[in-house]
This record gives sequence, structure tokens and C-alpha cells, in this order.
Amino acid sequence: MSGGRRASGGPGGGRALVLGAVLLGLCWRAAAERLRYSMAEELPRGSLAGPLARDLGLSAHELPARKLRLSADKQYFTVSEGNGNLYVSERLDREELCGESLSCSVSFEALVHNPLNVFHVEVAIEDVNDNSPSFSKAVLELEIGEWTPPGARFPLEMAQDEDVGSNSLLTYQLTSSPSFSLALKESPDGSKQPELVLERALDREKQSSFELVMTAVDGGKPMRTGTVEVRINVTDANDNPPVFSQDRYHTSLREDALPGSEVLKVSATDADAGTNARITYHFGKTPAKVLQKFVVDKESGTITLQEPLDFENTRAFSLPVEARDGGGLVAHSKVEVEVLDVNDNAPEITILSLSSPVPEDAPVGTVVALLKVNDPDSGENGEVSCELSGEAPLSLVASSGGSSKVVTASALDREQACEHRVTVVARDRGSPSLWSSRELVLEVSDVNDNAPVFEEASYSAYVRENNLVGALVLRVVARDSDAGANGRVSYWLSGGSAGAAGAAPLVSVEARSGAVYAQRSLDYEQCREFAVAVRAQDGGSPARSSTATVRVFVLDQNDNAPRVLYPPPASGAASPGSAGSAFEVVPRSASAGYLVGKVVAVDADAGRNAWLSYELVQASEPALFRVGLQSGEVRTARAVSERDAAKQRLVAVVKDHGEPALSATATLHVVLAESLQEALPELSERAAGAEAAGELQFWLVLALALLSALSVLSVALLVLARLRRAGPPAVLRCLGAQRLSLAGAAFPADFCEGTLPYSYNLCVAAPPRSTAAEAVWPPPPLPIVPAEELMAGEPREKPSPSSSAVLGELPTDPDAPQPVGKAEQRESSLVLGACSAGRRLRAPLLTERSERKVGALQPRPLRPGSIAGSLDSWIGKRSVSDRPLGADPRYSEAEGSATGAGSGS
Repeated sequence: MSGGRRASGGPGGGRALVLGAVLLGLCWRAAAERLRYSMAEELPRGSLAGPLARDLGLSAHELPARKLRLSADKQYFTVSEGNGNLYVSERLDREELCGESLSCSVSFEALVHNPLNVFHVEVAIEDVNDNSPSFSKAVLELEIGEWTPPGARFPLEMAQDEDVGSNSLLTYQLTSSPSFSLALKESPDGSKQPELVLERALDREKQSSFELVMTAVDGGKPMRTGTVEVRINVTDANDNPPVFSQDRYHTSLREDALPGSEVLKVSATDADAGTNARITYHFGKTPAKVLQKFVVDKESGTITLQEPLDFENTRAFSLPVEARDGGGLVAHSKVEVEVLDVNDNAPEITILSLSSPVPEDAPVGTVVALLKVNDPDSGENGEVSCELSGEAPLSLVASSGGSSKVVTASALDREQACEHRVTVVARDRGSPSLWSSRELVLEVSDVNDNAPVFEEASYSAYVRENNLVGALVLRVVARDSDAGANGRVSYWLSGGSAGAAGAAPLVSVEARSGAVYAQRSLDYEQCREFAVAVRAQDGGSPARSSTATVRVFVLDQNDNAPRVLYPPPASGAASPGSAGSAFEVVPRSASAGYLVGKVVAVDADAGRNAWLSYELVQASEPALFRVGLQSGEVRTARAVSERDAAKQRLVAVVKDHGEPALSATATLHVVLAESLQEALPELSERAAGAEAAGELQFWLVLALALLSALSVLSVALLVLARLRRAGPPAVLRCLGAQRLSLAGAAFPADFCEGTLPYSYNLCVAAPPRSTAAEAVWPPPPLPIVPAEELMAGEPREKPSPSSSAVLGELPTDPDAPQPVGKAEQRESSLVLGACSAGRRLRAPLLTERSERKVGALQPRPLRPGSIAGSLDSWIGKRSVSDRPLGADPRYSEAEGSATGAGSGS
């Protein structure tokens, strides 16, 4: 082709002609999703074929996201990533692509993603006059007898031009000669057959040969030419050329015909005789690829197939055949061979695009793959139907241009199937039908669409109290069917009744394992059960979570000893395991079964650990008293006799039923006397012994108080000495008044929350103050008298004279004058005896919350010198009506109610 361009006028003119024929920007919509462009052949690489992105409605800034690309078997074009224009990637030769076909185009698909779509693009290749006419031979030799009359015509070989259309329309010219001229015979297909015309008779003796030049000129612009030399030898007479039986032969041949098969037999006759009638057959000007497939027998004219045919490559052949006689005369004919299609090609499946993995939340109808199915056969052999085989939520949707889309037919769920394998089966309608398949593997990516699920909605754990800090309580497990971070579960505490607001939680949970640990030692008596909410949260975005309730039940252990509420402890405060002491007055006339008192105890534990039993372990007279095993009631085992000692000491032990058992003791002092006055001497001895035990402690405290007072007095004297020099200030004039501030009386606590079946009343009587003038004494000290001593009817031990001098107490000298008369002493003794005899006040069952100390009575403030007032205040001024001493009203329910009402008033 390049040689032809140089022959027509140089490379510059040819290139200008090619560039001038380029049609840029010519595109239109032939059908839905189809674009067509037109361009000239032989354009250089990089030439613009068309604005593809603009015609698809894509702007420049959309191109990176939409990923415009081309899909074709052979890439003749490329698309620019910057502007989306379509450019030529290699030179296109229309003759090489389409041969002699009048129309020539290249088709391919343009793929656009996000969303995925396909557009069919067709580029028409327009012919350019880039091929010059050519002859198969450089020299045409003719033999013409001298007897040939003028006007005889001799067909010449036709030139071949690979261009099409007007570029292939040929005309012929012959060099000037007086003996010959050139005539053109028009064939039925529109081509012109050159014929040499004899203008005058030849004379071999004058000129035996002629050399002429025939030029073939095409119709292109600029025109291209081809030449051949025509040599004419003048011979003796051979005046009859061969004649074919048909000017044009037609035949058909299946594409699966085997090599060696006979295609057609041509025949020609010659009216001459001898060697002039001997005819040989040859192919005329024929492309080399055709000569490779067919061969003609020179003698018989039989055309035979040499190579297999392929309908998809060439659907018809045109074979020019020549018949030449012995005298050199030639006849021409054409053989048209039509190739019949055979269903010898299975459909071809091409995956143009596959979106894998696809998220499981993709909507129904999402395009996941784009397929192209092609069958090069024709007719029904090329009609293809596609289907999907396999169980998958996918469907196949046909698209234009022979492509198909694989879309989701229903919602995807990665937890049920993480990938889907389907087979695309393409089947044609030929006979027999051919098919092909292609497997598609679609992976489903995870989306955080599942919340963690606990194995149990509610967990229960049992932990013994006094557990170790950090002990494992239980382990919660939640599972998430998602994958990766979406299925990674962490555990947190999200609330519950594990503690008060702001307090440290009782338990903690390990974030990874779900193990619940105790944060501190649990106490059954403080918290018997609690619940916490554990939240399981995955690592997705957004995160999903679920909650389970963990109920922890604390199991009791025997870690609390029984607490004795009555008799109260000697120290005045009940504590676990401490010994209590009290006294009861029992008349000597009491019979067997007489209720002496009741040991009352409680245990903070529960169940068997709180079951209490009572046992008498020590008694002055073991046979005289017994204690109820379950009730704790102390009763006389026999009648009291005169031989029994007046003072009885009972020690009872209270045990629980835990393992190991814990116990506490209670000491009860019993005085056998008919009345309280009879019991006072015994009680006085007991009180004196108790007072002696605390004498040492008293002196130690007194010494410490004296040292502190001396220090304060020294400082005060120093300050007063300095102030005296300047005169006493007005603020110190009030120092001459003697004022006394005393604490009020203290009474035993009223335990109002118990359930004791018996009442114990405490009464303190105080006579009216005497208004008579008394001897002037320094203000007596105001001692704090324990309730036990007050109920015993005896005052505390009198302090020594030295201590009285220091503290200002009453003198203890027996010879000193007493400011109180005998009548007043007797009245005080009677009142005190009445209080002792009627000491059975209500003492309800104590609980741990309402436990209080039983304090001592404190006297009211007295005027200086009032001894009677001091004694009355020491004993107390209140009188409470009590029941008769001889009766035991504890067994009378009505009388007990009356007593309770009296105590309340």
C-alpha cells in the first residue's frame, strides 16, 4: 500500500488525503445502549475516533469513579482516562479486516461501573484509496494469427484492486497502436473486462510481434494506476478461441467438507483442431489464501478442495477460471462457491465483569456479573439461550448485543452462605445442539447485621460468702455469627443491683473471655443476692449489642456467733460471744416450773446456722434450775427450799447448728428472797465486788485528770497574774458566779423492734425536792450509776476523803454530820426497793439495728448544800406503778398488756 501511495504522488500528498478523510465526532444512537462512529482506515496510532465519554453522558470528574473501559477480543482502540475520548491504538487496514466486503466495522463493548452498565460501540472503517490496481502477471502474452480479421476481440486479464466502492472502479488505457485498440466489456457484476480489438489485418511477414502497455486506473482521488505489458505474437491461423459451457458457475459446499472433496467441474470447447483445440484450465487472478483452499485440474477442469472450510471466516468464494487452447486463445469464466454453515461451534461465554465480593446487604437486582455469549454460527446454529444452574439467589437477565447480566434475585446472607457457585450454561439451537458452561464464584462480604446472642438469657451463680477477692463467679458466653471484627465480642457491665450508686461494683467482667469475677468478699448478712446486666458488644460499625442478666446468690456460712440480747453484757453493750450478766429475784415459795427469766439471743446467719439451742453449763445449784433447749426460758426444776443459798449464779451457753458450731454465754444472777428489801443485802455485796474491780481504773483516770488540771491551772494563773496588774477586765467579773452544768439522766435503750414474748420494766423514783434549808456543802459529784447497780438498790462505792477533797464530793467519814434525815433515807430505800421489786419492765427483743447501750442514770443539777436533793437525784425521782411482788404476771397475757401500756405512759 505504501508503494501505491508513492506511485500516485508522493508520501506528502497521500497523507494529506488520508487526514482529510477523517470524520471526527460523528456518532449517533443506533439503538438503546449502542454508539456508532465512523473513521477512515490507516489512521496513525493515537488518532481520535470519537468523544466516547461525552456521548455516554459522563463528565470528566466522573470518569475515575465510573471506570470506563473497553472490552474486545482485540484492542484496536483505547479510551483516555483523562477525557474519556476514544483513540486508535493501532493502524486499521480495511482490506485486511473485511476483505472484499463493501461494509466494514469493528464492534466492541464499553463498560461503565458504579452502577455497572454496558454500551455497544461500532466503528465503521471507511475505505481509503490506498491500493493501486495490480495484475497477476507482469507480461500478458497473446498469439494472434495473421489471418485474424480486423475487429476481432481478445479478452485481456482484469486488474485487481483491493479497495472497494469507487476506489475499486477500474478503467483501462492502452498505448497508441495503429493495429490494436482497447475496448471495455461490461460484466453483469458491474466490472469492466478489457478486450484487445484488432483494427487491421496482420501480416506476420511485415511484423511478427507487438509490445503494448495496458494501464488500469481506479476511481479514487487521487487516482492510482497499475500497468501490464501486452506482448502479441503473430502466428498462423487459430481462429477459434475456447468457449465455456457457462459464463458463471454456482455451487455450494458444507463447511465440514473434507479436504479432497470435489467442488465443481468446468468445461470448455474449441472449434479448432489439433493443438489449437487442446484446452488447459487455470485459475485467473486469485488471492493466495483462495489458491491454498482450491486447486483445478489442468486437463479435466475439476476443482478440488485442499483445506477445510470455515463458514465463520469466509462464507463464499469467487474463483476466476481460464480455458486456454493450444493456439494461445483464452476464455474466461467464474465459479461462485457458497459455504454452507454447519453447527460446529459451541457458544463462547466471556465474563466481561465480575463484582466479587458483594456485600450481603446488597439490594435485590444488584448486577454482580456481566457476561457476553457469542456463537459464530449462523441462523439457528447461532441462536443461543443461557441459564444458571445451581442453587443460588441469582438470576440471569438478557441485555442487548448478546450480553447478559447476573443479578441478585433475593437477599444475600453471609451467615448462611459465604459464597455462591453457579454455572452459566449457554446452548444453541443447532442440530445437534452444542453447549458450553462457565462457573461463577461469587463471594459474599460480611455486614454487621447480627447482634451477639448469649447462650442463656439469664444466668444464675451461687457463691459462698467470705469468698476470695478475684474469685471466678461464672463465665458468660455470647456468640456473633458475623465474621472478622463484626463477630468479635467484648463484654461489659451495663448495670444492675450489684451495689449502690457510686459504690464499687461487687463483680467485674473480663472483656474478652466473659469471665465474671468477684471484686470483693461477699457477706450474706449484708447482701443475699444481687443481679447485674452484662452487655455483649461486637466490633462492627455501628456496633450491635445484647444484654443478659446474671443473678448471683450468696450462700450463707456460719461466720456469726449468737448474740445475747438478754441478760445484757456486763459492759453494757452486747457483742457476739460476749458474756452477759443480770439478776432475777425468785421467791422462796416458788414451785417447780417457776419462770425465773429468759435468755434471749439472735444469730445473724440463716438456716441451720441460725438455729439456736440453749444449755445450762454452770449453776450454783445444778438441780434447782433448768433452761429450755429451744426457748431459752430459765425455770426452777424443783421447788425452792430454805436450804438453798440466797445467791445463785447461772451460766447458760447458746449454740447454733452451723459447721463448726459457734456459741455465746450469758450469766444470770438469781436472788432467792421473798421481797426486794430482803434481797438488798445480797445485791449490795455483789455491787461492792463489782465496784472494787473498777477501782484501779478509776484512780488511773483520776491521776490523768489531775495532771491535766494542774497544767491548765498553771497557764490560767500566769495569764491572770499578767491581767491583774492592769486591773480585772469586765469580761472576767462573771467568774465569781458558780455555775454547774450537768448531763441529763440516761435511761436504758428502748428496744422496740424485737419479738420477745415477755416484758421487763425499769422504773426510777425520785422524791420531791426539799425546800428546807440544809447545811452548806460543796456541790457533790454527779456519778453515773449503771442500771444494774440502780436496780440492785445500792449506790456506788464512796470515794476516799482525799478524792472528795479534790473533786468536791460528799465526805465519806461516818462521823461527819449527815444532811439527810432518817425519814428521807427510809423513803429513798422504800422507793429503791419498789423499783427493784417491780423491775420487770418491758424489754422487747433487740435487733442489730436498734442495739443501744444501757447507760447509767445521771442526777439533775442541785443547789449547793442540798444533800437531800443530791441523794434523791442519785436514786432518781420517778416512780412507776408496778405489779405486786408476790404475783408473777408474766404468764398472764392481759396483765402483760397492761404493763406494756403503763411503761409506755
